Amino acid sequence: NVHQKYLLKILNFPKSVIAFACCLLLIAVFVFSKMGGEFIPELPEGDFAVETRVLTGSNINTTVEACLKAAHILKKKFPEVEKVIGKVGSGEIPTDPMPMEAADLMIILKDKSEWTSANSWDELSEKMSEALQDVPGVTYSFQYPVAMRFNELMTGAKQDVVCKIFGENLDTLSKYSKLLGDIASKVDGAENIYVEPIDGLPQLIIRYKRNLIAQYGLNISDINKVVNTAFAGQSSGLVYEDEKRFDMVVRLAGENRQNLEDVQNLLIPTSNGTQIPLCQVADVAIEESVNQIQRDDAKRRIIVGFNVKGRDVQSIVKDLQTQIDKNLKLPSGYYITYGGTFENLEAAKKRLSFAVPLSLLLIFLFLYFAFGSVKQGLLIYSAIPLSAIGGILFLAMRGMPFSISAGIGFIALFGVAVLNGIVLIAEFNRIKAEGETDTKEIVLRGTKHRLRPVLMTAFVASLGFLPMALSHGAGAEVQRPLATVVIGGLLLATFLTLFVLPILYILFEKIGKKKSANGNQTIIATILLLTIFSFQNADGQTPINLQTAIDTALKNNLSVKNEILNAEYQKKLKAAAVDIPQTNLTGEYGQINSFYNDTKFGISQSISFPTVYAKQKSLQNETYKSSVLNIAVKEAELKKQVSEVFYLLIYLEQKKNILLKNDSVYASFLEKANLRFAKGETNVLEKTTAETQRGQISIQLNQLKNDIEILQLQFQLLLNTTTVFIPSNENLKLVFSASLDTSVINNHPQIKVLQQQKNISVVNTQLEKSKLFPNLYLGYNNQSIQGAGADNVLYAKSYRFNSVQFGLGVPLFFGSQKGKINSSKMLELISANNYQLGLQTMKTEYETAFRNYQMQLQTVKYFEDNALQNANTITKTANQQFANGDINYLEWTMLINNAVSIQSNYTEAVKKLNQTIIQLNFLTSK
Repeated sequence: NVHQKYLLKILNFPKSVIAFACCLLLIAVFVFSKMGGEFIPELPEGDFAVETRVLTGSNINTTVEACLKAAHILKKKFPEVEKVIGKVGSGEIPTDPMPMEAADLMIILKDKSEWTSANSWDELSEKMSEALQDVPGVTYSFQYPVAMRFNELMTGAKQDVVCKIFGENLDTLSKYSKLLGDIASKVDGAENIYVEPIDGLPQLIIRYKRNLIAQYGLNISDINKVVNTAFAGQSSGLVYEDEKRFDMVVRLAGENRQNLEDVQNLLIPTSNGTQIPLCQVADVAIEESVNQIQRDDAKRRIIVGFNVKGRDVQSIVKDLQTQIDKNLKLPSGYYITYGGTFENLEAAKKRLSFAVPLSLLLIFLFLYFAFGSVKQGLLIYSAIPLSAIGGILFLAMRGMPFSISAGIGFIALFGVAVLNGIVLIAEFNRIKAEGETDTKEIVLRGTKHRLRPVLMTAFVASLGFLPMALSHGAGAEVQRPLATVVIGGLLLATFLTLFVLPILYILFEKIGKKKSANGNQTIIATILLLTIFSFQNADGQTPINLQTAIDTALKNNLSVKNEILNAEYQKKLKAAAVDIPQTNLTGEYGQINSFYNDTKFGISQSISFPTVYAKQKSLQNETYKSSVLNIAVKEAELKKQVSEVFYLLIYLEQKKNILLKNDSVYASFLEKANLRFAKGETNVLEKTTAETQRGQISIQLNQLKNDIEILQLQFQLLLNTTTVFIPSNENLKLVFSASLDTSVINNHPQIKVLQQQKNISVVNTQLEKSKLFPNLYLGYNNQSIQGAGADNVLYAKSYRFNSVQFGLGVPLFFGSQKGKINSSKMLELISANNYQLGLQTMKTEYETAFRNYQMQLQTVKYFEDNALQNANTITKTANQQFANGDINYLEWTMLINNAVSIQSNYTEAVKKLNQTIIQLNFLTSK
C-alpha cells in the first residue's frame, strides 16, 4: 500500500523523476571518474618479506651480518615474530638470482590474535621499519612474500610499481633515475623508493706504462700472465689419485692477495733475471665501475621502483606522471614505462573493456529474443545504468577504489538488475494481454503483483553477499569490493526499478511503432553480425597442416621476398652491362690560327672494344641466373625450417599430453595416499613421494609451456602472419620414400648455385682478358680560319673547316690487367673446389641421414609393435595390483615411471625420425 501510494504521486511528475535519476547517474559518473583504481586489493599473507640491500659491491659476509642484526632486532623488540629466515645470493637452482649485496628476510609471524605491538599490518610494518633503522647502511622494503615474487616475475623488480627508463647511455640513465627517484619520493603513497644502482662496484684497474715496459724489455702479455697466475691461478700440472685426475693450480696464498699493496708489490721477472714490482711499470688503483647493465627487448634500461601504501596504485601513478611531465624532460630516444601492479591494472582494464561490452551486448540480444521487441529490450536495459549508480556510490562511501573484483561485481550486478526488470515488464505484458489498455492501470496492478518477487530477488542476492561485505578474514580484501558493488547497486536499483521503470514504461508505450517488421529484422541481423564479429576478434588459435604452413611461409616470408627482389634487382642491372663513357663536347674562341678571333667546336667519344661489352652482358646474365637460383635455395631452407618447427610443436604437445596424463595418475595416487595416511595405514613417506612426483611434473609442464610459447613465436615469424596458427595433428609421423641414390644431390639448389658460381668465375676471366683489347676513340671538329690560307685565299669567319679524328687506346702497360686475369683464374679454381666440396659434403650428409633414417624407422616400429603395448599392460597391471595390495607404493611408482618413460621415449624416437626425414627431404629437394 505504501508503494502504491507513492507510485501514484510520482506518476504525476514523470519528467521530474527521470531528471532526478539522470542527475544521480551524472553524479555517479563524476564520482567514478575521480575514483582511483588498483588491480586487486593487497592481501595480507600472514608473513612479511623484507627486501634487504647493503652497499653495492659488499661481500657476502657483510650481507649476512646485516641480516643477522636485523633478525636480532626483530626477535627482541617484537613478540609477534616467531622466526626470521634470511636468503642471500642464488641457490643451486637459480630460480631467484640475487647479487651478494641483496637478501630476502622472511619474517614468520604468529597469529594476529597474539599481536601486542600493533593492530594492523601496515602499522606493524612501519614500526618494524623504524626499528631496523638502527642498522646503518642498509635499506629495507616490507612486502608480502607471494606478492613480492609475482612482482619480480612480471617486471624483474620486487616493488609494487616499477618505472623503467630506457635509453643508451648509462650515465644518462643513472642521472635521470635519481631524478625520478626524488620525484617519486614526494608522491603521497609511494614508499620504499628503490633506484637500481648501475655503478659503484669497486674494481682493481691496472694501467700499463708502455714506455717503461719497453725499457725493461718486457711485454704486456707476460705481465698479464704473471698477474693472472698470482691472483686467479694457473694450472701447472696434473695430480693423479687412482683413476682420478686433477689440475694443480698455483697462485699466491690468501694472505698475500688481500690488499691493494699486494697487487702493487707483485714482482715481475725481467729478461736479465731481475725482478721489479708491478707498480714500477703500471698504475694500480681501485676505481668505481659499472655494477650491472640490464636490458629489456635488447634495450638498456634502469629501474625506479616503489611500494604502494595508503593509496590506490592508479592515483599514485597518475600523480607521478603529472610530476614527471612537469619536472623531468628526457632527452630524445629516452622514455619511461610503468609496470608492476599498474601494468596489471591496465591490462585488466583492456580485458574488461572487451568483456563488459560483450556481456552487455549478449544481455540485450537475449532480451530482444525474450520479448521480441527492441523497445522493451531497451526499457529493461535501463536497469543497468540505474544499478551502476548504487555500486559506484557505495564504493565511494566505503573508501574503496575500483578494482578487478569490483568490475566482476558490476557484471554480476547487471545480471540481477536486468532480472528484476524482466520480472516487472513480463507482468505488464501479461496484464496488457488480458485486455487492459490503460497503461497507468497496467503499471499499478503490475507493480502491486510483482513487488514481493522484485524485493525478494534483490534482498536474497544482497543478504547473500552481506557476509562478504563485512568479512575481515583471509581474502576479505578481494571479497569486499565485489560484495559492496552488488549490495549497493541492488539496493538503489531496486528502488529505482519500482518507481522509474514504470514511468519509462508509460512513456515508451506512448511512442508508436516507427519501425516495420523489415526494420526489426535488420536490427536482429545487425545484432547477430556484431556478436559474431566480437567473437571473431577474440584471441584464438587456428589449426594448420604442414603443406598450408609451407605455402603461407613461401608467400609471406620476408627472406624469400628479399631474394625475389634481389633477383629483380640483378635483372634490372642487365641494362647497365653496356656502359659507354660520357661524350665529350668542346668549344674554343680566340686567336687560334692567326691574329683574328676564331671559333672551334668539337665532339668526341671513347668506347671499349666491343667484346668487352659482350662479356659484361654475359657476366650480368650469369649473375642474374645465380640470384634466381638463390630464391630456390632460400625456399628450400624455409621449407626445412617450417617443417622442423611444425613437428617440434607437435612433439612438445605430445610430451605435454603424456605429462598431463601422468599428472592425473599421481593426483589420484596422492588422494589415496592422503586418505591412507589420515587413517594411519601408511607412513608419511608415501604421501611425500606422491607430492614430490606431482611437483616434478608441474615443473616439467611449466617448462614445456614456455618452450611451446617460444616455438609458437618462431612459427609465426616464419609464416609472417598475425594469425596465430597451431599445427594440426593429422600426421604425427612423416613418410619418406626414396632409395640411397646420391645422384639426386646434383639437382639440389645449393649445388646449382655452386655450379653457377663456377660459370660466373669463367665469364669474369673472359671479361678481364677482353680488357687487353685497345679502346676506340672517335672525334669530329668544326672551326673557322680567318686570314690568308695556304692557297693564298682570304677567308672570313663565315667559312667553316671540318676534320674527323680516329684513335686507339693501346694498353702498353698491361701488368695490372694481367694480375687481374691471373687472380680471376684463381677464383675459377676456388669456385671449382667449392663445387666439388659442396657436392661431396651433401652426398655424405645424405648417406648419413639415410642410414639414420633406417635405424630410427626400426626403433619407431619396435615401439609401435611391442613397447607401447607393454607400457599399457604395465600401467594397467600396476594399478590393479596396487589397488589389491599385491605391491607397495614404491614398486607401483617404479612401474608407472617405467611405462611413462616408454611413452616418452617413443615420442622422442618419432621426433628424431621426423627430423631425419625433414633433412632427407631438404637434401632431395622435396
